Amino acid sequence: MSCREAIASLEVSVGESIIGQQAVIRRLVIGLLANGNLLIEGLPGLAKTRAIKALARHLEADFSRIQFTPDLLPSDVTGSDVYHQGAEGAIFRFSPGPLFANLLLADEINRAPAKVQSALLEAMEERQVTVSGKTHALPELFMVLATQNPIEQEGTYPLPEAQLDRFLMKVLIDYPAVEEEVEVIRLVRGEERAVQPPAAAEDTHPANAPVVIAQAAVFDARREIAALHVAEPIERYMADLVDATRHPAALSEALGRWIERGASPRASLALDRCGRAHAWLAGRDYLDPQDVQAVAPDVLRHRLGLSFEAQGEGVTADAVIEQLLASVALP
Repeated sequence: MSCREAIASLEVSVGESIIGQQAVIRRLVIGLLANGNLLIEGLPGLAKTRAIKALARHLEADFSRIQFTPDLLPSDVTGSDVYHQGAEGAIFRFSPGPLFANLLLADEINRAPAKVQSALLEAMEERQVTVSGKTHALPELFMVLATQNPIEQEGTYPLPEAQLDRFLMKVLIDYPAVEEEVEVIRLVRGEERAVQPPAAAEDTHPANAPVVIAQAAVFDARREIAALHVAEPIERYMADLVDATRHPAALSEALGRWIERGASPRASLALDRCGRAHAWLAGRDYLDPQDVQAVAPDVLRHRLGLSFEAQGEGVTADAVIEQLLASVALP
């Protein structure tokens, strides 16, 4: 099986567990291929955690989950030096925390204070953790998948801009359609039947093992994506999009009123990485403007600082990005 077939199989397998969220599944796969971290936002019960667990179940990877709470400590995430008394004497040994996994689910990340959220910064950006002056490398395949709830903001700690910028994409999960919700009911009912103990007279058969994709397929795919051709006009188009967020008044009066803070160069890099992954999944060996436009909302929505005027008018980041895409000339 080629790496493209393996990644396609991974996407299909995850889709069998998650009904009506194909766009979200595609973003999870793009984040995996682009070697980035994702922030996933949605109302309770929309399968945020389920989607991430499904990805981990079908990938040859160690999975770890941290439930963020106000009393969490940084050492609960990164690990700490533990005192050991042995025959050789008293020594301190580093005991890795749940951060040392391939896929880390940071559930409700905005419920932990800033000192815990900042414990993830070095890991997300440099793929290493420093404890007591010693640096510990994280696995080669490492990805933080953080979730947050857009409601019930009392007792939460909004992520600072410095940490938001380290997320490759911010993915929104919305309600499924009615027909899809019917399929969800059937899927969960079937899963409940599968876990029930069989009757004494029944002939038991082991359940089908999930299809598991090797990490090597992900690394091979990343090498192919790195080799994709990106023409100079497309590079300029990505830079123009990000620059437009810094000088919005040059495009239109409305954008000048709505955007208070533009995106950093990380946004340009994210457009390039996610766009190439999107093109590769579509079977192309070159980056097209439609690839950039497809990933632009997920890349930019958490990097724009909207003005109070925009918030007062009910203008969302996605609406601003839509107007940006319509205003910046295509190559």
